Amino acid sequence: MLGVLNALNVHDGSVIWSRDVAKETETTVPEWAVSGSPLVVGDLVIVAASGTLAAYDLADGKERWTKPAEGESYCSPHLLTIDGVEQVVMNNDAGAFGVLAEDGKELWQYEWSGPFIIQPAMTEDEGILIGGAQMRGMQRLAIKRNGETWSAEKTWSTTRLKPDFSDLAVHKGHAYGFDGSILTCVDVTNGKRVWKGGRYGHGQLLLLADQDRVLLLTETGELALAAATPDKHDELAKSPAIEGKTWNHPVLVGDLLLVRNDQEMAAFRLPSNEN
Repeated sequence: MLGVLNALNVHDGSVIWSRDVAKETETTVPEWAVSGSPLVVGDLVIVAASGTLAAYDLADGKERWTKPAEGESYCSPHLLTIDGVEQVVMNNDAGAFGVLAEDGKELWQYEWSGPFIIQPAMTEDEGILIGGAQMRGMQRLAIKRNGETWSAEKTWSTTRLKPDFSDLAVHKGHAYGFDGSILTCVDVTNGKRVWKGGRYGHGQLLLLADQDRVLLLTETGELALAAATPDKHDELAKSPAIEGKTWNHPVLVGDLLLVRNDQEMAAFRLPSNEN
């Protein structure tokens, strides 16, 4: 929360190395604290202290590079391959940008003033979807390379899907996310809304791509399963999971589903397709 990065021994939890990223990068901890997840790329671990990116040696924590902030952010760095080039993509209050993982060199930048909370999402044809917090809508970017020169241009924008701080799932040419509190499907080629239905509050979702499903954890702690298809909103199942306001992401590890909020955590064993 306060921008401290720890590498722990997996066997006993002892600290191998620690860096006060916020202090070392002179980053002011934002209102809702530092909330991004670390990204491991080869022998590096890359973290976002608000809008500042910093990379450290995975083995000993030695600083490798930093990219100063151009605004706050609650996003995590993401490793994406665009036009054959592996790069780290992130949002901050100034917009979206991509840098090389090995040295932090900026490849491209797109200006769209923040705040940003949701993560950038990539379409199957390498478009980048970004969504502004506070119900500002969503944009699709086209990232292009001409030799050593990169550019980022807006393909479309829409207010038909306003994700605020709940992330998106992209599947077979469509994006699934929350327009406020209502699950919504939009066509990623043009930004047009295909359907809208089902109130889940400020929930979060996971894509089950091989089943054409999204698994939703609602704001009130319920689990729901819905079809990830453009036909219509189709809720297939719903069940209580935990109690209290729940804004946290569910996590699926094999057939084990983990859910939590600030009060409790629960694990569920999901049935296999063979049963």
